Amino acid sequence: MAQKIVQTQALQQVQTLSPQQVLQVRLLEMPLAELEERVKNELIDNGALEERLDAPGEDGPAAENDGDYDGEDARENDDPAADGGLPADDYRTPEVQQAMDDYRTADDVPDYLWQQAQSGPSRPENMDYSSTTSFYDQMLSQMSERELSDREKELMGYLIGSLDGDGLLRKKLSALASELEVYAGVETTAEELEGVLAKLQEFDPPGVGARDLQECLLLQIRRAPDRGSRLRQLELEVVDKMFDDFTHRRWDKIARRLRLTAGEAARLERELRRLNPRPGSAMGEAEGRGAQQVSADFLVESDDVGGMSVSLNRGGVPELRVSPSFMALVEREAGHGRAAMGRAERAALQYTRQKIDRAQGFIEAVRQRRRTLLAVMEAIVELQRPFFASGGDEAALRPMALKDVAARTGLDVSTVSRAVGGKYVETGFGTYPLKWFFGDGLMTAGGEAVSVRRIQAALRELVEAEDKRRPLSDEELAGMLNRRGMPVARRTVAKYREQLGIPVARLRRG
Repeated sequence: MAQKIVQTQALQQVQTLSPQQVLQVRLLEMPLAELEERVKNELIDNGALEERLDAPGEDGPAAENDGDYDGEDARENDDPAADGGLPADDYRTPEVQQAMDDYRTADDVPDYLWQQAQSGPSRPENMDYSSTTSFYDQMLSQMSERELSDREKELMGYLIGSLDGDGLLRKKLSALASELEVYAGVETTAEELEGVLAKLQEFDPPGVGARDLQECLLLQIRRAPDRGSRLRQLELEVVDKMFDDFTHRRWDKIARRLRLTAGEAARLERELRRLNPRPGSAMGEAEGRGAQQVSADFLVESDDVGGMSVSLNRGGVPELRVSPSFMALVEREAGHGRAAMGRAERAALQYTRQKIDRAQGFIEAVRQRRRTLLAVMEAIVELQRPFFASGGDEAALRPMALKDVAARTGLDVSTVSRAVGGKYVETGFGTYPLKWFFGDGLMTAGGEAVSVRRIQAALRELVEAEDKRRPLSDEELAGMLNRRGMPVARRTVAKYREQLGIPVARLRRG
């Protein structure tokens, strides 16, 4: 069948974000530290944008305070010029207004803005706040320092990639041998992998590459500098030959078998507790997310009469304005008339107008970010007022979803999601990520909504108050929570217990 090219027409409705909307979305997503860097870069790139040195209150705290939710009308009536932007059209000279109005159609938008709009939500800056190298990279670095054959490096690389976040190898070597043959086309045996794993277990930190907790602790004891001492030998015997008694904390039985005094048994227990059951955590998370310094985006304060104020931390973000020299240049060029301009003068005017528009758009995007963030934070404080009023009692948290904040602020759910992502709030009782306040809940028999965090707080309280000689089972914990009006099943209790890092009942026995 012959092929031919056919040209057709179709009418299609597509929603496209304007360059200004794209800029506002990007700035809204940025945490404070990244916004500071973004503003610095914009000040360097755009000569029409400059720091407003005569900003009111610059000697005061770098925060925008709305008091006790009394600033809504003031924000609605903001004059753009008050924040360093261009004056409104009514206040422009006729020459400047005409020059700027020549540059208001979509065709006049500079190419760099349309390119940013079409490039999607990816940010041009690559901010890295962590100096921590990932656990995987550190293990590969140690491998490169060892004298290994090419085959050993290939097998060891696969073993390193199979370690979990704790630095342990949970898979069986026979299963890994099969995976290598199927996915990598490398034929090997469990015995060969055993030899390579033995070399991997010589890496730092001690215990890495172990296949279970017992082997992990043994590796650490055998690599201790004083491994020949009596204390280390006792540790070795306890973990190697009395591991079941050790995990169940039967120290009386261990002391009798080793003929230890109460003081010696207590010291032995303290030393064994110093061993790390998760050696991979000592080198950062396996995904390579290192610790970073958190800068709170908001400050929530309460007074003696129960009122609360929400402040937006501006950090190192200065007040911005359009450069008066650029405005004067536009006014001077416009006063001559476009007809009297040469090609070079018209090109200079076009360039100047682009820079001014870009500066004005950036200033407005920063202002819009502040308004949106304050509205979202005020809504969160209002919805979670019992939590803030109680001084951080988790049991006072209410179930809250993004749509609840969106309904209160009139914003879209996606906008609320961007506003809370990566943002933190500082209170008198701790610093919290905004996403921490969101969570599902359950309905009690009386129709009251109970948040998951409140249930978890009650679960932690029950476990802390239990008799350690007879710890409560998940079934018993579920019954006690139900009697408190929190209808949860045993499987739900088990899930929340694991999320809180609480071991099963037999491991809590003291």
